[in-house]
Amino acid sequence: MKTVAILFVGLLSFSSYADDKPTADEALLKELKQFCTEMAEDDGITADKLADYLLTCVNQELESEGYATVTQL
Repeated sequence: MKTVAILFVGLLSFSSYADDKPTADEALLKELKQFCTEMAEDDGITADKLADYLLTCVNQELESEGYATVTQL
């Protein structure tokens, strides 16, 4: 039983290490924000919903490129 518990803890620590993604640099974030702003204009997003739209859009792009997401722009 002790061996199973040690193995389980080891796997958990490895899986959290494997989930670490690199952080995007400021230039990439700026580029993605500009891209998402243009998409928002094309989609007719209103000013009151723009911030949420941009954050969601940027995070989707970051995830697709293998980067960690952000909590604010």
